[in-house]
Amino acid sequence: MISVVARMLHVHPQTLRLYEREGFVTPKRDKKQRLYSERDVERLGFIIQLTREMGVNKAGVEIILRMRNRLDSVHRQLSGLLDDFHEAPGHHGPEEFDFSEFERRLKRIFFEDEDAD
Repeated sequence: MISVVARMLHVHPQTLRLYEREGFVTPKRDKKQRLYSERDVERLGFIIQLTREMGVNKAGVEIILRMRNRLDSVHRQLSGLLDDFHEAPGHHGPEEFDFSEFERRLKRIFFEDEDAD
C-alpha cells in the first residue's frame, strides 16, 4: 500500500505517485491499490537517496538507474559465463577449453547494444 511504503521511506504518498508517473517504479495493482514489491521499495529508497542526499535531478536518476541495470546484467552474464567455464569438461587444462567461444561470449557481454537488455 502506498501509505505504508510512504511512511517506511519518510516521504509523502504523492512523491511515490510522481516516481511512478516518471517510470522509476511500476508497482503491481490489486484493483486500485498499489502493491510494492521488496525490490520496488529498495529502488525507491535508492532514488530518494539520490535526489535528497545527493541532489541528483530526474535526468541524472534515469541515467544512474540505467547504468545500475546494465551493471546488474553484466554481472549476471559474467557469473553465468564463469559457471559454464568451471563446469566445462576439461576445464583443468587450457588445451582442452574452447577459448574462442569464451572470447565470443565476453565480447557479446561487453560490447552488445545496451538496449538489448
